[in-house]
Amino acid sequence: MTANNIVVCSFYTADEYYRAHGERLAKNLEELGVEYVLREIEKKEGEDWADICRKKVPFLAEVCQMHPDKKVFWMDVDCILLELPEYVFNSTADIIGFQRGYSSPLTIGYDKRARFWEPSFWGVNNTKLARKMIADAAEIEKTSTVKATDDYFMEEAWRANCDNMTFQFIPSNAVVGLGVTGENSMGAFFKFGSSGNVENFKGKVEQHSANKGLRKSMLKMVKKIEARLPQQTSNKLRQMADTVGITGFLTKGKSNPEARARASLLGDIQMTAQAGNTLKFEANVKAFEEKYLLTQAETNTVAAAKSFHYYASKPSKDSILLSWWAKPFPGNFGDWLSPLIFSNYTDKKIIFQSPVKLATKEHLIGLGSIGRFIKPNSVVIGTGISTDELSLAKSARYVSVRGPITARVVRSSGGPVVDSFGDPGVLISRIFPAERSDNGKVALVRHFTHKSIPIVLAEGMDELDIFMSHPDDIKNLVESLNTYSKVITSAMHIFIACQSYGIPCALITFTGFEDSVHGNGIKYGDYAQGVGLESISPVAVGLDLSKVSFENLITEHKISEEKLDEVEQAVKSGLSFVD
Repeated sequence: MTANNIVVCSFYTADEYYRAHGERLAKNLEELGVEYVLREIEKKEGEDWADICRKKVPFLAEVCQMHPDKKVFWMDVDCILLELPEYVFNSTADIIGFQRGYSSPLTIGYDKRARFWEPSFWGVNNTKLARKMIADAAEIEKTSTVKATDDYFMEEAWRANCDNMTFQFIPSNAVVGLGVTGENSMGAFFKFGSSGNVENFKGKVEQHSANKGLRKSMLKMVKKIEARLPQQTSNKLRQMADTVGITGFLTKGKSNPEARARASLLGDIQMTAQAGNTLKFEANVKAFEEKYLLTQAETNTVAAAKSFHYYASKPSKDSILLSWWAKPFPGNFGDWLSPLIFSNYTDKKIIFQSPVKLATKEHLIGLGSIGRFIKPNSVVIGTGISTDELSLAKSARYVSVRGPITARVVRSSGGPVVDSFGDPGVLISRIFPAERSDNGKVALVRHFTHKSIPIVLAEGMDELDIFMSHPDDIKNLVESLNTYSKVITSAMHIFIACQSYGIPCALITFTGFEDSVHGNGIKYGDYAQGVGLESISPVAVGLDLSKVSFENLITEHKISEEKLDEVEQAVKSGLSFVD
């Protein structure tokens, strides 16, 4: 599309954070060929962040007056546009934007939130009603004496005019890292930033009320308490919450009355799958699929349930509890290697133990950066951490850990000395042996948090999906990887799988999205040192992969048979403790 019918506006103060983001946004819009009004404003003595935000209202009204024939989009200065989707910038609606919280249309309305629109990005058409709403917002801001930010006045103007207006929601998966991705997902075009000021000013400015619910209020209170505590005390508090299941309770999803029956049947599918009850599981899936046209999220949930059922319905009277990170559904390749690998070394059923819920029985905890959720009755085999700024359960049984960094944190937490290292994911080549071939092409596999980023593939490059949980799908993926001359990935366990097979591979991230993967980056070196290889960190590359030279990024390491023997022995030893 051409961008001559729109103008993007924003402003910033003269401090280091906002000025730098102002320069970045200007460059971003110039590269896209978008006209913009970007202004540095003065922060006067006595003014705070809320006062500055309030100035967005008259500023937006001014830009609308300056451009009566164009659509005007407000955009927070620390956000970026990755592309210009036709359905957004050529929308015929009076107002277009994200619903508050970048949430799904299934949660539309005011029952769970105070305001209708997410203020970081939204568009005002050049229609009479759209411009009236902005003028009304500017007028109430001008005359009001309440202490409030821009979205308060915009909400007031919206409520006053919405009965006569057309509006369009932008789907949440248009935001990098949000929404549910699938075959028919809209591509992400928007990346938002956060200065931290929103949390700092909650409760200090006028806000509309919402039905928040007890759990949300409790979670907010706990976060406030934790933020004020010393780091060591905060770590112990978080560890206790994880151990007894408070984390799982407070972060549990919510549903509205209309969705309860649907959610209840979906919950029954998960429960019977995880219990290995084949008859009830199959009946529940059949009932659900006959009654409903499944959303992408529901399709993903059913797919994950089938994988839970695969492991929980093995023909054995005995079972083992295993903890792994199962979400996002249908599952992330790396996380679901855990039940695959442990199931390979035992005939017993594998029953899912949620990492965030209370564990009343002894259980295994295997691969993944989930060391934070180790409990006193955990048997730890190859588990890692994503940050070393935490405390680990000192009384757990540590058979092995991912690498020496995790071992150091175990010891500093008062736990034992652990000298057996190795991520169990390295055993994938022994579980699914595959012959190497070379189709002359390159495979790209992105970390699931990078899936929605709009990238340009290089010539001769295929993209393979990382969302999977069933062992048949995992087998197909690793066999496919072995047919490529090299692999490019931003997912650590794809990199680990490549090193298990000896597939040439480059570990990357994407420029501007280096913080998308959770943690402070120590897990990469922890893994590499744990298997006897040089430490490695992902290298940031641009979104147009046709312009990237990967030759110097490719490594051709293969994990030694001796290390594979050590890791395999750790898995067998760990299983013996719960037999």
